[in-house]
Amino acid sequence: MSVKIRAEYIGTFRWIEVYLMETIAGWIASTPEMEAKVVLGRHVWQSAQNADALGKRAFELRKPLHYSVAPSTEYQAFLERIRSIEAASDRLAGFYKGVLPGLVKKYQAYLAWTNPLMDEPSVIIIKNNLAGINRMVDEFNTFAASPDLGSFQNSLPSETDTYEAFLAAATQAELIGDTAHS
Repeated sequence: MSVKIRAEYIGTFRWIEVYLMETIAGWIASTPEMEAKVVLGRHVWQSAQNADALGKRAFELRKPLHYSVAPSTEYQAFLERIRSIEAASDRLAGFYKGVLPGLVKKYQAYLAWTNPLMDEPSVIIIKNNLAGINRMVDEFNTFAASPDLGSFQNSLPSETDTYEAFLAAATQAELIGDTAHS
């Protein structure tokens, strides 16, 4: 994989992390549960850290500092669909059970595709981002399982209705066009 292609992927991952950060930041005010607001606030920070590390890596790959590349229109449409969900329980469930696990799969695909020796700094950053995302999902699961949040738990959509659909959409959508693979 050339430096240019690696930079395109890193820039695309950065764009996604920034978009996710802005999305969950926008949900804080309209999320009724205080505990959820706290969790979302921490996750805004985590996504910002992920995006910052990717932006610095882009500079090392001969692109401008904090270089961002929008993902494919298909992936953008998927992200817009998530952002537009009105009900707090639906959007949180879709985000933590679909979007983030789907992004984990995209990061893992990149790690499988890149040369870990030639692209070691990117590999380290992505592994750190994966650890942060896994922590975010774990924190959400702990929050959602809290016995104090019975009404929130009852409003979560069923796994088969929402989670799997979001995960499938996140996994199937191409990150960037096929031309990047050449």
